[in-house]
Amino acid sequence: MSTALALIRKKVSKGERLSFDDGMTLFHHENLLEVGGLAHEVRLKLHGKTTYYNWNLHLNSTNVCKDDCMFCSFARLETGMPQAYTMSVADAEKWIRERYRPGMTEIHIVNGNNPDLEFTYYLDLLSMVREKFPGLHIKAFTGVEIHHFAELFDLSYEEILTQLIDAGLGSMPGGGAEIFAERVRKKICRQKANADQWLAVHRTAHRLGLRSNCTMLYGTIERPEEIVDHLLRLRELQDETGGFQVFIPLAFHNDGNRLKNLSAPTAVDDLRIVAVSRLLLDNIPHVKAYWVMLGEKTAQTALLFGANDIDGTVTEEKIYHMAGSRSPNALPLSGIQRLIQRAGLDPVERDTLYHPVVRKNVARENADLTQKPEESSNQASLLDARA
Repeated sequence: MSTALALIRKKVSKGERLSFDDGMTLFHHENLLEVGGLAHEVRLKLHGKTTYYNWNLHLNSTNVCKDDCMFCSFARLETGMPQAYTMSVADAEKWIRERYRPGMTEIHIVNGNNPDLEFTYYLDLLSMVREKFPGLHIKAFTGVEIHHFAELFDLSYEEILTQLIDAGLGSMPGGGAEIFAERVRKKICRQKANADQWLAVHRTAHRLGLRSNCTMLYGTIERPEEIVDHLLRLRELQDETGGFQVFIPLAFHNDGNRLKNLSAPTAVDDLRIVAVSRLLLDNIPHVKAYWVMLGEKTAQTALLFGANDIDGTVTEEKIYHMAGSRSPNALPLSGIQRLIQRAGLDPVERDTLYHPVVRKNVARENADLTQKPEESSNQASLLDARA
């Protein structure tokens, strides 16, 4: 072990906060297993062998988006373009009903920044979910979506969020952060909310009592120092508000977008990001290995590199699959449990806010779930073609 890493290990053992320079050392240290091992020690200290997952559903009710991000394969810039779609609230209810199973605990809603919809569309969407599927916690709308609403409807972040909370919003996902570095954002996502605006949305959400996730996109044109800076800015806001509950690193996928000539991150890159994140984000409780993005095997390995959450059943994800993800559209609870157990860890189902969920008849629920994605994929394709 190098002297620099030994000093970092000493800091970690004393509970001392790591610095920017420490983060750079971790990125450049040649022995990934040493970095990963240190991150795993922190993970075990925080959570033991407990590894979280949940039974959730992903809804993307529109992919029309005015923001022309170079890395995005999901969005269509205008209504009426090939593959562009917008579900009505009735369509969304039908879509959920075809995939919903009693016992699911969360719906995750993320959309494009559609300039053609009224704010009532989003309020009605949440109200429908709350009324028709009361067992689902609604985690919806990224920081860039909230910023989009505020600009389009001439309302403050607080006004937007307050109305969404009244309609049923329970928490926020962490997407849209991308990478905070202005140099990178000008090249890959110059039209969407900037770093300060994204952080301001989450600061407001936390003040209003909403918990939220946070993310970072990596693998495009960012540099290690920009990754470390991103992580430290998240840590700074967490010091201020305490509202982030989990960090999710998101690997760039290069199919179907204008950055297709860039090589996607390797598994080594993925594991290093997870490990460094766990070590630097000392005040964010959880780090997620998002299996949809990493693939099942790398996500499983990441559980030994600092991550303590593998996400959930998903049922069914579009954004990463439109960018070339080869992972399944959904995993049954039994499949997720097996991944965790084979890593020598203890699977614990959670709800959105990390309360443990105890089930009486998991076998029946698994049987229901494993049949649903195949049926629903065809229906989703028909809906997309019709929109």
